[in-house]
Amino acid sequence: MLFNSFVFALFLPTVFLLYWLIGSKHLKGQNILLLIASYTFYGFWDWRFLFLIFFSSIIDYYAGIGIEASSNESKKKWYLYLSIFWNLGILFIFKYFNFFIDNLNILLHLEEHPPLYSSLNIILPVGLSFYTFQTISYTIDVYKERIKPTHQLLEFLCFVSFFPQLVAGPVERARSLLPQFFRNRRFSIQLAKEGLRQILWGLFKKMVVADNLALAVNPIFANPQEFQSAELLYAAVLFYFQIYCDFSGYVDIAIGSAKLFGFKLSANFKLPHFAVSIPDFWRRWNITVSTWFRDYVHIPFLKNKKRTFTTNSLALLLTFTLIGFWHGASWTFVVFGFLHALYMILDRLKFILIKRELLPKMKGSLSTLIAILLTFTLTALTIVFFRAPNLTVAIEILNRIFLFIPDQDFKLLIGLNVLFLPLLLLLELWFRNKEFPFQDLEHDLPRFWRWAVYYIFIYFIIRYGGPKESFIYFQF
Repeated sequence: MLFNSFVFALFLPTVFLLYWLIGSKHLKGQNILLLIASYTFYGFWDWRFLFLIFFSSIIDYYAGIGIEASSNESKKKWYLYLSIFWNLGILFIFKYFNFFIDNLNILLHLEEHPPLYSSLNIILPVGLSFYTFQTISYTIDVYKERIKPTHQLLEFLCFVSFFPQLVAGPVERARSLLPQFFRNRRFSIQLAKEGLRQILWGLFKKMVVADNLALAVNPIFANPQEFQSAELLYAAVLFYFQIYCDFSGYVDIAIGSAKLFGFKLSANFKLPHFAVSIPDFWRRWNITVSTWFRDYVHIPFLKNKKRTFTTNSLALLLTFTLIGFWHGASWTFVVFGFLHALYMILDRLKFILIKRELLPKMKGSLSTLIAILLTFTLTALTIVFFRAPNLTVAIEILNRIFLFIPDQDFKLLIGLNVLFLPLLLLLELWFRNKEFPFQDLEHDLPRFWRWAVYYIFIYFIIRYGGPKESFIYFQF
């Protein structure tokens, strides 16, 4: 079920009305409704995968209880490894098995028809990468005694499958989201209004900006040999904003939807295109996933190791290569992650221009602007690997960009986004200290102008929404 679909436009208010009709005095009833709604939401794609998410939830639920109840370390580790191996195992089978089989056939020159080793004819369940990471962190935190395991199965099932953030995050930690299912949630008109405003903002970013940008990006990446340097660089920049508006638009709708039911989800973006360095970029982009890898890969790798430049660099290479590979079973994503690891290492060596260290004579806004432009350029170049279907196409695009092939007939393919993309960036910059631009609109504008803004953006969505496309991160 897509957030930008007519079905969801009926589903959300129906669940909302039933939820508050049950009322905050009947917490168990509300949670039962949320579980039914979440499984309905997820089963709308393919009901067969409901068994997978349910079975994963059961394993992790009892693994947490087993860890707490065990008196010896080896048994605790057995429950922990059961959870980790199960979650990574299903992730490997559904997402990475065919990748490794195909590369093994190529490596051993066994790609004849039919190949010696056959791939599996399976599809990737939506949201698998997100909810498996969410439950892995739960069992690890229980094992590390950072949290106590829950003994309430209903609430744990809700935690794993909560429909606003189930498919593409944000990846929530148990210590943040799980306790919210045990607290009485009272209806707040202010929180509901804020949630609706955030949903409106997310729909604008997705349907008006991202989906229209796709009209410019898709034909260029589909046939890069037909375009010259300026157009290809232009497409790389546009795709950066497409994926940002697409993914952050989803997150805004998710967070806004959760607010309607009295829940608070974690922020996942903080204006990454205004980052002043690559490390700053990763503090702003897909925050819940990057901090997950920091806490469960980067920091454990460095534990009990002497902190040298070499060990720190290896930790960065491991962490960011895995972040890239987490996005998809393709060498393009591996290279995307590897390049960001390389950027981080070079940043530590002061090889990359950053705001304070290498621009000491330039003060204030000029220094910041140069740092932002450099960071954005470096990021936009890696995004080519993120978008290209394979390494050959990615290298061809970058090669044509850096050959500086002149084009006397540069085609402006952005269309309506000549207006809407700058409008979005201007609003984000103006309201940069808020969670989203419409957050405090009740205090910023009188009622007449506030409703005028709502109607204008609703009109934009209805009139200028691009062809409906699935959210990009659904494939991960």
